Amino acid sequence: MTGALLSVDGVRLRYDGHEVLRGVSLDVRRGEVVALMGLSGAGKTSALRAVAALQAFEAGTITVDGIALTPGRLPPQSRLQPLRSRVGLVFQSHALFEHLSVVENVALALRHVFGRPQVDAARVALELLCALGVDARAGARPAQLSGGEAQRVAIARALAPNPPLLLMDEPTAALDPARRGSLGQTLRRLAGDGRGLLVATHDIGFARAHADRVAILAQGVVVEAGQAGEVLERPKHEATRALLTSES
Repeated sequence: MTGALLSVDGVRLRYDGHEVLRGVSLDVRRGEVVALMGLSGAGKTSALRAVAALQAFEAGTITVDGIALTPGRLPPQSRLQPLRSRVGLVFQSHALFEHLSVVENVALALRHVFGRPQVDAARVALELLCALGVDARAGARPAQLSGGEAQRVAIARALAPNPPLLLMDEPTAALDPARRGSLGQTLRRLAGDGRGLLVATHDIGFARAHADRVAILAQGVVVEAGQAGEVLERPKHEATRALLTSES
């Protein structure tokens, strides 16, 4: 789509001999939250990993803020730095390094991927932790954090290079209702700053409350997409209705 921050067009991806994505197309614009929805095993995580150049794909194109990924073997890391500065990924498991403090986790990529001086990287990390309300935990180790704190630290780490696109994988999986609401407010604030967010989730209540648009993934393709309220309140596709039924 013209003017899209992220454009995924006809992407096909095979994993362990199984075709997980069979022609996925979607887009994300600056300033919006898009929920990529589907039942477990629908391919949501694979789609995010392809956008972040962590998973090779076999056909189609992915363009992030003017940087194009093409099918075939992943480029070497030395050629991926322009993409790394444009895409941040928050893993479902948070994937923080247990031997590093919170502030060291957030500053890590700035120092070792982007070559920022240690003092500068630590300053940026502390500013992000403060903005996300976890600066008091800067010296803690990941094992000392609550689930909500770990998630905010993971978001800070993903935001450290100041990417315009943020990807999140099942961010509400381990959160209680109050923390889900707080996370939703955080995502809306990030979108308000001009970022685009693609959130893989099967949490219908969260998507209904906080997403601008949704894309329903089933059998390896996007079967329905549109405004969150419209799609989730008046579903047209059987897969969307099945997702809604699974909530009850």
